[in-house]
Amino acid sequence: MNIFIRYLKLCNWLDIEEKMHKFTKNRNQDTVDELWFAEHYPVFTYGISEKKYKKPYINGIPVFHSIRGGKITYHGPGQLIIYFLINLQRKKIQFYKLVQNIEIVIVKLLKDLNIPSHINKKWPGVYVKEKKICSLGFRIIKGCSLHGLSLNVNMNLTPFKYINPCGNKNVTMTQIKNFHPNITIPEIQNIFIKNFCIFFNYLIIEN
Repeated sequence: MNIFIRYLKLCNWLDIEEKMHKFTKNRNQDTVDELWFAEHYPVFTYGISEKKYKKPYINGIPVFHSIRGGKITYHGPGQLIIYFLINLQRKKIQFYKLVQNIEIVIVKLLKDLNIPSHINKKWPGVYVKEKKICSLGFRIIKGCSLHGLSLNVNMNLTPFKYINPCGNKNVTMTQIKNFHPNITIPEIQNIFIKNFCIFFNYLIIEN
């Protein structure tokens, strides 16, 4: 099965959510699945289960409601965002298994960089020791997935201190830079794509 790769680079979060929603609304059974790679200008977003942070700004950073699940998180330059636009019915994969398998792919990516990591069953995401390095949040519409994950690579982590990331007041964030100071986002993308396509049995169509 084919998957189309889009490299969106640094872009506005709100524009991308609208484009994802439109893409999913208009897709049919023949629409090729897509992975979108992006970085975002500084923004807080909160999902449908967040009750606490419904205000327009936090410390000058805009806050937006998202159609994804989950609670509040932060996006900024130096954080790799991966959006999974996958027809789960056609792929014959249940949503919970999609999330589990994506976490496994991230653990494998970090292992390839000699960074031991693990999954926390109570709090979704991927962790290095007790610190969180990757967050996940999805939405399913018409049997297809939207949104995806954020992987901290080389970014300013300070805004995470203004919130309870993903609803966990005890979590501290970390990033790949702390273990690999010279790693680049394109390098991370290439490792992810290789592992993802092997694990999920996709052939790549690149834009």
